[in-house]
Amino acid sequence: MKEQIGFESLTGLIAFARAGSLGSYTAAARSLSVSPSAISKSIQRLERHFGFSLFTRTTRSLTFTAEGRELHERVLQLLRHAEEIEQVAKSARSEPAGTLRIATSLPIGLHMIAPVITAFRKLHPKVMIDLRLSDHIVDLVEESIDLAVRIGDLPDSSLLSHRLSPYRLCCYASPDYLARCGTPRHPDELVGHETVNLRYQNTGQVFRWPFRMAGKEIEILPSSPIVVDASEVVIATIAAGAGIGMAASFMAAPWVKRQELIPILSDFAVDRHNITAIWPESRRTNPAVRAFLDRLIELL
Repeated sequence: MKEQIGFESLTGLIAFARAGSLGSYTAAARSLSVSPSAISKSIQRLERHFGFSLFTRTTRSLTFTAEGRELHERVLQLLRHAEEIEQVAKSARSEPAGTLRIATSLPIGLHMIAPVITAFRKLHPKVMIDLRLSDHIVDLVEESIDLAVRIGDLPDSSLLSHRLSPYRLCCYASPDYLARCGTPRHPDELVGHETVNLRYQNTGQVFRWPFRMAGKEIEILPSSPIVVDASEVVIATIAAGAGIGMAASFMAAPWVKRQELIPILSDFAVDRHNITAIWPESRRTNPAVRAFLDRLIELL
């Protein structure tokens, strides 16, 4: 009779798959909501069970051994099948329940997802929300993410998707700054103003400001004395009177409502239609995913 795999070995396989995909015990622990030491111990037990090492570990890197690399893809296939079984079980019940894992960036999470969560849970109190905020693109299947909301053009993939509401990229400044320095009437006049700009964390590139002029979209790279790497900080800085900044309308809206920011150069603002909800094919019939998508589309 063949020996059946034990519970500890299954736990070790999950830890091994996640650590191999994410490249570190710390990242694997964060995605599984456990401690790095728990990941390490699970993988050590798995290695003792198999009788060989799965990783070559140094203080800075985690790389597969030859045996570990061959095993990793097989383990991922096993976990994908387990995910499919779980989704079939979830779709068998009509009422949304269980944990809904959502991944997105901080600005979208703060301004779009968070307001929807409260309204959603009033309707579906049996659903627990696990919201993960990061500028890094995560693998929805490997990290067991049910739904992601991303901004920007997406590559072709097997993921299902739905475009959400458009937004506007516009310039903003505080009433205090405009009273002191005047209001520019054309993008060319930005040269004579203080500006605050954004540097993308994932690329290190500075944001080029788009404007629509004479039926075409052009980009301007202002010479900004203040550059930050978080869009929320851009808004907070210009609201404090540091100068003019460009932001997405869904982020600036609360500040405008409180009259802490004023839209300027609105005639030259550009519209964007690139916020997209995406989810794996295996979540197509998941009641919680369907219900949250419906609420997200309705409220946005």
